[in-house]
Amino acid sequence: MDFKQCPLKYRLRAIDKIPEAPSRAAVRGTLVHAVLEALFALPARERDLAHAAALIAPSWTAVLESRPETVELITSEELDGFLGEANDLLQVYFRLEDPSAFEPDSCETFVETELADGTPLRGIVDRIDRSPDGALHVIDYKTGRAPSPERENRALFQLKFYALVLMRTLGAPPAELRLMYLTDGQVLSYEPDAEELARFERIVSALWTAIDTAARTGDFPPSRSWLCGYCEYKPLCPEFGGTPPPFPAQLPEQSPREP
Repeated sequence: MDFKQCPLKYRLRAIDKIPEAPSRAAVRGTLVHAVLEALFALPARERDLAHAAALIAPSWTAVLESRPETVELITSEELDGFLGEANDLLQVYFRLEDPSAFEPDSCETFVETELADGTPLRGIVDRIDRSPDGALHVIDYKTGRAPSPERENRALFQLKFYALVLMRTLGAPPAELRLMYLTDGQVLSYEPDAEELARFERIVSALWTAIDTAARTGDFPPSRSWLCGYCEYKPLCPEFGGTPPPFPAQLPEQSPREP
């Protein structure tokens, strides 16, 4: 999805691997995901809001240990408010579903496959549930707001990406893919079918061909849009007077990724 948005952004992120400064919102999202993963590791009877709230502090410690660059992002004066924001998002989560009522099939699952034409796909799924009839339901938590209707394409691309990986891995598409937006309590649900995903597979393959061609030529042009206002790479972008670094002589492994 980065490549569709801006080829230069894709290059700087996936090929040059230039790190981006963590944002408060992104780190808060990481924290909430960590709490929910830890929550589902508890026995079902303990998956209540009180236990979730008790997991916030140790999960924050774990985030700091795994991502030391976040240490200076939240000051000691801001910490209580920041952890309170995470607690608010968890309260919204509990209004959307009761985690004590079911057992997830897996959490934070790495999924990977290769399409028939050699296109590699990989990603991490927040949670996979399995209904009594064996059907899979894929759940992804979002700590922002639900997108407006005209901006749902990015979210739907992610859902179709997951569905395609699972269909090619398991032989059939999952029954449902669900995005849970924890800021405004909205849920975006998608029920894929094999024919639609076969069409989407051709789109992904074409995207990978374009990425491969750009990698061989070194041609990753910038694409200016309203999203530039949120891009960490503006100082390196010719659209804003910047200069990208020399194209790497040795390319790292890459693949189409979830957004």
